[in-house]
Amino acid sequence: MQPSVFLGLAELAPELEIRFGEPMKNHTSFRVGGPAAALLLPKSVSELRAAASFLRREGIKHYVMGNGTNLLFPDEGYDGAVVKTAGVSAAEREGETLICAECGASMASVAVLARRACLAGFEFAHGIPGSVGGGVFMNAGAYGGEMAEVVSSAVWLDKDGREHESAGAELGFAYRHSNFTEADLILSARIRLRPGDGEAIAARMAELSEKRRASQPLDKPSAGSAFKRPKTGYAAALIDEAGLKGFRVGGAQVSEKHAGFVINAGGATAEDIIRLMDEVRAVVLKNSGVELEPEIRIIR
Repeated sequence: MQPSVFLGLAELAPELEIRFGEPMKNHTSFRVGGPAAALLLPKSVSELRAAASFLRREGIKHYVMGNGTNLLFPDEGYDGAVVKTAGVSAAEREGETLICAECGASMASVAVLARRACLAGFEFAHGIPGSVGGGVFMNAGAYGGEMAEVVSSAVWLDKDGREHESAGAELGFAYRHSNFTEADLILSARIRLRPGDGEAIAARMAELSEKRRASQPLDKPSAGSAFKRPKTGYAAALIDEAGLKGFRVGGAQVSEKHAGFVINAGGATAEDIIRLMDEVRAVVLKNSGVELEPEIRIIR
């Protein structure tokens, strides 16, 4: 993809940073992935709108990502434009119990903002490494909490660039699911919390952080839970029961600390990770009759 393709975008958003041939391993928590033809790095909602409008109008293949904590890009790279929203990250208190956060704001930063404002209900998100946009898209959750419980509304663009604000049942929240599709672009979300005690909120966040450190392989590159929770049982338990803790393909490994995590143990490729996940699914199915569904989003 030649830089000249983006001349029209430069006129719409002259300050927008565009990198060509940027390795996606530098932008994902797995530290894996070849070069994107172009990486767009907007730093405001207006730049994000301009980028989305231009890419759609010109028919350029593209993918919108947040902090890259749940993604796996192929080793050969991505032959289109990747839009990384991490720079679109403003968040502020709105009224007594609302926080309005742009799509690229990290879940952790919003949790800290809530704590400082003595607003309870978002403690579960403090250790989730992703962005608000990604969290809304997949109804992210942890330790008994999820976005469905706190998201009041979301502002988004449809595939034709029309803006909408959806709330309640329109969001379609279910386990790791919302009504948003790959063609939609979440711009921001309003998060409704409740008044709380700042010290109690901080204590709960510290408690959950310690649980994560004790149970998860935070010292190794990964994309969090590799598989969704099945209808019966838990993915980690099923993988452990199948004798797959520590199972390795190339540089990819099932974590010995938490069987629900696939880690980059050193020099892993995307192909290593995909082959390992396929093998885990096959063995677990044979062992338990349960078919695991990947939670990691594999980009093609």
